[in-house]
Amino acid sequence: MMFARIYQPARNAMQSGNAKTNGWVLEFDASESQQVDPLMGWTGSSDTQSQVHLRFDTKEAAQAYAEENGIMAQVTEPQKRKANVRAAGYAENFATNRRGVWTH
Repeated sequence: MMFARIYQPARNAMQSGNAKTNGWVLEFDASESQQVDPLMGWTGSSDTQSQVHLRFDTKEAAQAYAEENGIMAQVTEPQKRKANVRAAGYAENFATNRRGVWTH
């Protein structure tokens, strides 16, 4: 029996946007550990299922796929963060009605 986890990917730490975070991913667990190649020092294994990442639009679609293919899947719910939006945003830096002098 194959094991997998279903999760919603987090945003890229290098970008401020939330692209590619609305979908859900089904990712298979590794069935064997990785070994170090003595010649090159690379790590690898003969388990090709751990390289498979299936993308779905909804969590229900991912669960349905896992169920019909006999995959034991664990669903991890995302931890949403609160939006960080200022009232005036970037324009506040150049406001003419500032209370004090703008300095760095």
